Order: sequence, then C-alpha cells, then structure tokens
Amino acid sequence: MARWYQLEPVDEQIFATAGQVYRFPVRLPVSPERVWESLASDESLAAWGLGVRRLTWTSPRPFGVGTTREVVLPLNSVTVRERFYRWDEGKGYAFYVESANRPGLQHFAEDYAVEADGDGALFTWTIAMDAKPGLAPLLTMLGPVNRQAFGQVARGARKYFAANP
Repeated sequence: MARWYQLEPVDEQIFATAGQVYRFPVRLPVSPERVWESLASDESLAAWGLGVRRLTWTSPRPFGVGTTREVVLPLNSVTVRERFYRWDEGKGYAFYVESANRPGLQHFAEDYAVEADGDGALFTWTIAMDAKPGLAPLLTMLGPVNRQAFGQVARGARKYFAANP
C-alpha cells in the first residue's frame, strides 16, 4: 500500500508567492469551447500526450469547487491527489495537490485559463510549487529541467488539437 505525504492547501496567492512558478501560454487552433471540453473530459490532459500517464476524476459530475481527482505522472510513477478550489465553467479551473506518494513538496498548485484569441483559443497553464524546508535549493537547481518537462504539456496541447479539432 502506498504511503501518502500531505501537502498544505493553497489558494490563488500561491501563484504570486511560490518559490517556483512556471507559466505556459499556448495559442491553439480550436475554439475555447473545444479546449474546455477536453479539459473537463474524462481523459483531460492525459489525452494530450506527454505529462500525464493516467487521470481519474474521483468526484461525480457536475464538477465544481471541491472536485477531486487522482493523477499518475510518468516520472517515477508519481501519483498525486488534487482538490479544485476554483471552477469557472468554460473558462478555467485551479487546484492544489492534497497529497502525493512521493515526499518533498510543501505546496503544489495549477491554474488553467481558456480564453478566445482571434479564431482560436489561448490556453494558459500556470504551475506553482514550494519544496519542504531544506529542499528549496534543490528545487531551484532543477528549475530549468522542470520548465522543460512541464513544457511538454504545452507542446502536447498544440499537437493534440491540431490532430483533434
């Protein structure tokens, strides 16, 4: 049985205060409604390719504030349990990680924003995280690697929506 490590709950302030914040704006060749449809689907980001091995919504539909899901990432079989604290139907959502099966993080949150951009959509994915005390220098050192790894989702979004308009 996996051991779970608790992270601290956060709100939108984390995106201004976290030690590591990564922002990925991506213009997509589909409508904002199409992007939202994918984000709220059973597969969500797992359908976009790299970055998410498996995603399971653990709350019933309709989704909203308080919704939970479990996500398995490809790196070292990391699994996280997420809780949504913002849900703006059709426009975006934000969540924080409540627990993970690997230690080391104190805070981890993501924000997804979808808006019209000409004849397409602008999808902005923002990640914020803080390491547990003592591990912050390591997280800072890994910043360029993390940026590259997280950027795979943005690149995957372009490829996914080009093939699945």
